[in-house]
Amino acid sequence: MRIDDIDPPREAPGAADEILRCLETHGFCWDGEVRWQSQRAASHAAGVRALFDTGLAFRCDCSRQQVRAAARPGPAGPVYPGTCRHKAPGEVNPDNSALRVAVTPTLIRFVDPLQGPQHCRLDRDLGAFVIRRRDGLMSYVLATTLDDHAQGITEVVRGTDLLTMTFAQLWLQALLGLRRPAYLHVPVVRNAAGQKLSKQTGARPLASDAPGANLCQALACLGQDAPAELEHESPAEIWRWATRHWEPRLAGRETGDLVKQRI
Repeated sequence: MRIDDIDPPREAPGAADEILRCLETHGFCWDGEVRWQSQRAASHAAGVRALFDTGLAFRCDCSRQQVRAAARPGPAGPVYPGTCRHKAPGEVNPDNSALRVAVTPTLIRFVDPLQGPQHCRLDRDLGAFVIRRRDGLMSYVLATTLDDHAQGITEVVRGTDLLTMTFAQLWLQALLGLRRPAYLHVPVVRNAAGQKLSKQTGARPLASDAPGANLCQALACLGQDAPAELEHESPAEIWRWATRHWEPRLAGRETGDLVKQRI
């Protein structure tokens, strides 16, 4: 278990402890002690230095407005074209700049067991991406890539909203000579407006007083046909049923607002 706590301005006090309690209530278990991403700051900084010292990363002091003006449309949003990539050192303010990883016209491919074959041409579809923010905080993509490698992660399962992030991680793994895990992306639950359920879209926290009902709703959102009476069983029994009856071919479908009001 790892808590990715590298963005203090966005962290609510006590949220990490609440997440751990919620996971335990719903039958999740893990080996060893909980790891905290913030405790690996030195390793993250070393990874950034390795990229910058070898010319694979560059400083960028473009404002958000400048980035928006220079960016071009891409499959997952605006693509930064590398405005600061070839500027002389004196042309970029080192005290007020982010660090971005340079990209090339490389075509990156991987096969997602649920979403099928995926590909991305880095310069056209992704663009030079941030690995250290202007405020000095490390980006999620950099820290997670390094920490997955350090923990020996072999399989990553997460939402389709992070699918584009996977290409950035695959590029970092290639540049740094790291192992490539297998990636699988499941659909995210959306509200009636098509927005992913999150704090930003006003979604309420998961209620922990009925873990069986919550788990069965999650199975329904993943296309699994669980019997109605299963929600009255213990989380352990629901996990046993899900393991025996899992139909991966059904889990790749995007879902709408399938979650009841309690979530």
